[in-house]
Amino acid sequence: MVGVATTVILAVGVLSACASDKEPAPATETVRSTAPSRPQGAPDLGAAEEIAHGIDVPWGLTFLPDGNALVAERDSGRILRIGPGHAPEQIYQVPGVVASGEGGLLGLALSPQYDQNHYVYAYFTAQNDNRIVRFRLDGQPEVLFDGIAKASNHNGGRIAFGPDGMLYAGTGDAGQSGRAQDPASPNGKILRLTPEGRPAADNPIADSPMYSLGHRNVQGLAWDREGRLFAAEFGQNRFDEINLIESGHNYGWPTVEGVGGADRGFTEPLTTWSTSEASPSGIAIAGDTLYAAALRGERLWTVPLREGTAGQPRDVFRDSYGRLRTVMVAPDGALWLTTSNTDGRGNPRTNDDRVLRFPAR
Repeated sequence: MVGVATTVILAVGVLSACASDKEPAPATETVRSTAPSRPQGAPDLGAAEEIAHGIDVPWGLTFLPDGNALVAERDSGRILRIGPGHAPEQIYQVPGVVASGEGGLLGLALSPQYDQNHYVYAYFTAQNDNRIVRFRLDGQPEVLFDGIAKASNHNGGRIAFGPDGMLYAGTGDAGQSGRAQDPASPNGKILRLTPEGRPAADNPIADSPMYSLGHRNVQGLAWDREGRLFAAEFGQNRFDEINLIESGHNYGWPTVEGVGGADRGFTEPLTTWSTSEASPSGIAIAGDTLYAAALRGERLWTVPLREGTAGQPRDVFRDSYGRLRTVMVAPDGALWLTTSNTDGRGNPRTNDDRVLRFPAR
C-alpha cells in the first residue's frame, strides 16, 4: 500500500521554476493504452436517450468492452452495470465506503489492459481518508494509494487513465486551502500514478505522486486528440475554471482564483465562469469540443478547443435536466451524461437520477 509517498520540502518558487523546463521523456515503466480510438464526430445533443433512471447519486462512470457502462452510486457504494435496453444491475459493492457530504464512492476507471487483467479502479471516501483501490468484479479491493485527507466537501475524486497509461487522480483541498500549495500533501493536486499506485518515475518531483498543484477541487479530467490534459476546477465564490494541465505547473489556489496570477508564477486558466453559472464537475472531449457538466449552473457547457486554447463557451440544456455531474465519451462516440439531483443539493425530478446518452452523428 502506498500513502503519501515521500515528504518533500520544496519552495513553491522552485516548483514554478521547474514547471518551465521541458518535460522529461516518458519513463520505461509507461504502459501504452490498448483502447480503440474513438470517432471524432460531434454528438447529437438533440437526440437524448434515457439509459437508466432511479440511480442514487451517480458519480463515477466508465465503459466496458461490450459497450455497457459501470456507474458508481456515491452514497450506497454500489456499482451498477447499465446499458441500452436493460435495467440497471448491481454487480459490485465497494466495501469500506463512508459516505458523508460530498464524500463516498466517487470516480471509476477501467484498466487500459482490462481485457487481460479485468481490473476496475475506484476512488472513494473511507473511514479516515480518501483512497484509490483496484479490484476485479469477482474479488476484493487492493488499496493502491491512501492518505488523501477527507472532509465533508472538496474531496476531488475523478480518476482516469491517460494516453501514457498512467493513472491520474484529481484531489481537493479537503477544506484546508493551504494543502494545495504544499508539495508534500496529496490534497489540492492532480496525482499521476502507475497502474500499481506508485508515483510515476518522470513526475516533476522524484518519488512524489504530484503532477500539478494549486488546485481547490478537481472533479474533471479529459485529454484531447493530441494528448493534452484538461481539468475542471471548482472556484470558491467567484470563478470556476477549465485549465490546461502541464507537468509541474502551479494553478494558484488559494493565492488566486480565476485569472491574474501569471505575474506570480501561476498558470492562468483557459476559461472561467461565475460559480453560479457552472460549478463544473466532469468534463469530456469529443473532436474539438470540451463538454463540462455544471452542478449549480444546471447546464452543459460546450467549449471549442484549438491547439490547447479555448474559444467562446456556449451552454445547452439550461434548466432541462437539473444538476449535471458526469459527462463521458463512449467508445462509439456517443456522449453520456449523468444528473445529480439526489445529492442533497438538488431538486429531484421524476425518475432522478438519470443517465442520458446522445449518439454520435
